[in-house]
Formats: sequence, C-alpha cells, structure tokens
Amino acid sequence: MARGCEFLGSEVAILGGAMSWVSERNLVAAISNAGGFGVIACGAMTPELLDKEIAATRTLTDKPFGVNLITMHPQLFELIEVCAKHRVGHVVLAGGLPPAGSLDAIKGNGAKLICFAPALSLAKKLIRSGVDALVVEGMEAGGHIGPVSTSVLAQEILPEVASQVPVFVAGGIGRGELIAGYLDMGAAGVQLGTRFVCATESIAHANFKKAFIRASARDAVASVQIDPRLPVIPVRALKNASSELFTAKQREVAQLLDDGKVEMMEAQLQIEHYWAGALRRAVIDGDVEHGSVMAGQSVGMVNKEEPVADIIAMLMGEAAHALEKRAV
Repeated sequence: MARGCEFLGSEVAILGGAMSWVSERNLVAAISNAGGFGVIACGAMTPELLDKEIAATRTLTDKPFGVNLITMHPQLFELIEVCAKHRVGHVVLAGGLPPAGSLDAIKGNGAKLICFAPALSLAKKLIRSGVDALVVEGMEAGGHIGPVSTSVLAQEILPEVASQVPVFVAGGIGRGELIAGYLDMGAAGVQLGTRFVCATESIAHANFKKAFIRASARDAVASVQIDPRLPVIPVRALKNASSELFTAKQREVAQLLDDGKVEMMEAQLQIEHYWAGALRRAVIDGDVEHGSVMAGQSVGMVNKEEPVADIIAMLMGEAAHALEKRAV
C-alpha cells in the first residue's frame, strides 16, 4: 500500500467511495482521521454548497481528503475553481471521459486527478491524457455501475497499467483478504463505499442503516434501462418500490425527447437529478421504500453500526493476516 499512501498522503490507501448525501463532512473527516482518505461527494451540489462543505470538512480534520465531481455537471468548471480556492489536493472525476479543458484546469491548479476506468482501452486513454491515478470499479459496486465485474476488470487492467499510475480497485470489497489479493495483483489501494454507510459517524438515517444491516448480497440489484435512446447508466440499489418510480421517470423523459422538448444532455441531467432526489429521500428522510437505497453487493457483509476507525482497523488486520499467511 506504500505507493497508494504516498500518492494520497494517508496512512492507509483506502479511499472512501463518494456517495451522494452520505459522503459529507462527518463521514469524510472520520475516514481521513482514521488513516484512510475521505472523498466528498459533490454530486448535484452547487459551487456555493461545495464551498461550504469543503470548509466545514476542514474544521473536522487536518488530514488530506478529496472531492468527487461529476463530468456532466453543468457547473463543472466553477466547481473545479472552488476546489482550487480551498487547495484540495485530489479531485476524483466520475461519469465518463473528462470534458475538454477540465483535466488541464484541475492539474493546472496543482491538484492530482483521479479518474474511473471501466475498461482497459479507457484506462490507457486516460493515462495518455495525463491523469494521475485510476479507480477500477466493477459492477458489484453501489450507485452507478458498469457492465463488468471487479475481478475481471482487475485482471484485465492491473497487469497492463499498474506500473504506470497508482490504481485503486473498487466494487464488492467487504473484507481485508480481498484487499490483500488486489494489492498482490499490483493495486496501490482500494475504494470502499457500502462498507462505510453504517459507520457511527455516517449521517445516514437510521432506517437507511437498518435496511443495509438487514440486506443480503442478492438484495442489491441493478436498475433496468427501458429506452435504448436514453443512455441511462444502471444504478445498483436495494430492491424496493423505487424501481417502478424510476421506470416511470424514464418514460417521462423519453416522451420529452420524442416531443423535442429537451436535448439529450438535459435528458441525462434530469435522470441524474432524479437519482439525487430519490437518494436524498432514503438517506436523509429515511423513506427506504420510495427512495433509492443505493448499495453494493458487499452489503451482505455489513451487519452492525460501528466507528470508521474500527472498520478500517478490521480490514487492515484481515489484509495483513492474509499477506502474512502467503509469506510463510
């Protein structure tokens, strides 16, 4: 993990997955204070809100943390400026290739840029374009997902690019033995989201946490795309009535496209805003039936509420034990 720790400036190379409404000041600071690397989920935040969130996080920790920005955010460049103003050391860009000028804007401000690579060809392209590190996230993860499993992506991408830039593996990680396995394959570290949702420091509603603790791996299912013209990225969440609501939302947006009332970019943004609202209903308001309970398949390994420090200590203990056994 030394390479990942050096890159992040943390004691352990565990990135907190950026989860909208969950990865806010309290959880982010707790992860960084426990030796990991917290990441603020900007999601649909305005530049003003992000400005306040970064400042508030700084009052809770003096350790490094990052900010996750969505490539399709209409105010992406203003958000990048907010990060620069606060001298945020690491920016994570999610949601596709970095738009023209964004990479230079982030790196020009002195920040290190981390991007998601859901395929080997994209990983190589991102490295050529100058990104500093990659997150390889498989479809076992919660929230927005790609079509390929973490284990396959790791085998495909790590041997090819791990020597060039630090690579963090994400999706379906619930125990330290698996972290050890990915480190063995050349990863510089890992990213975990689902595992931290039920942390004591997480502000997620009690109902949201209870849903996680009760759930098994098979309860975390991917959403279905109903219109091939509408490029909806699947989202993994716990099964509930919200899947029907999302189907209705897709039909509504597809009709707007048919009628020429919105452009494709606006249609995609409407879908993103839908998810932000549905997630807020579940995380903040506790409506786990009609809100979106985004969770990865590792949710089955979340069985109690506990402090972030204990979660990280347990994961690192399991990883160390696994590596010691291999060394014998």
